[in-house]
Amino acid sequence: MDAGVIGTGSMGRNHVRVYSELKEVGTTYVYDLDTAAAEQVAATTGAEVCHSMGELLRKAEAVSVAVPTPYHFATARQVIDAGVNALIEKPICLTTEEGAHLIAAIPDGVTVGVGHIERFNPIVEEIRGLVTNPLYVQVSRHNPTSSRVTGSSVVEDLMIHDIDVVLHALFSGPHTLTSTGTQDIASALFSFGSTPVYLSASRKASKKVRKIYIEEEEATIEGDFMTQEVYVYRKPGTYGLEDGHYRQENIIEKVLVNKVEPLKTELQTFVRAARDGTPFPVTPEQGLANLKVCEEIKKGLLA
Repeated sequence: MDAGVIGTGSMGRNHVRVYSELKEVGTTYVYDLDTAAAEQVAATTGAEVCHSMGELLRKAEAVSVAVPTPYHFATARQVIDAGVNALIEKPICLTTEEGAHLIAAIPDGVTVGVGHIERFNPIVEEIRGLVTNPLYVQVSRHNPTSSRVTGSSVVEDLMIHDIDVVLHALFSGPHTLTSTGTQDIASALFSFGSTPVYLSASRKASKKVRKIYIEEEEATIEGDFMTQEVYVYRKPGTYGLEDGHYRQENIIEKVLVNKVEPLKTELQTFVRAARDGTPFPVTPEQGLANLKVCEEIKKGLLA
């Protein structure tokens, strides 16, 4: 299939690069209001520049919408109205109202997905297979300040990745939720029955952190989204005081993870879903559910 990318920000450029590398993709087209930016991306990837949305939608069969969030609804609506398959970068829209209107407008036969990239991180599937009865879960996603993010809080920018993983990969069913923080540093505490799930996100950190920590009765599971490493710490067989010092022997297992670039898996999955007319794993309805939780969390933040 021929693929297209609308928007050449940092995420859009990566989409163009990956589409250009996929064997499932013929020609990659790119469009941006800033033609010079589109030409620059095309020069490094071999993509072809389109000079209007209409031109791109006539040529591409599967399109990534990678414009700033306030323009998601209008841009994605134009794509699906043209009958073209669309992958909308997260969040699905600026507001839940826009998201609901967009979902209602999706015609039959058009594949639409939402780009929650961490769902395609290989550690998510590994951890899902390891978890049996979580007693406590903590997910941390901290970033240094980035000039690329404008017009959104840390919740839609960073925390939404972990909201998606928690709601659609690790847990299901009803939950309660409380939140606190600011537009740049936020925390949310979910309760799934008796299991607390704590999410933290920051755009003020001096260290980039992408980690998940899960405690169970007999083991502790740690995963790093960046290094794609998973460790399991089994309960110590020997522990106690010895010569006045506390000593503990743990069994530590390093899980074998097939490391891949999540974006490549995501776009490959999207192209195949568009080609076969099958649903994308992250559905628009799930994207909307994630956005609803974001809006609920933001109610607890200081302006």
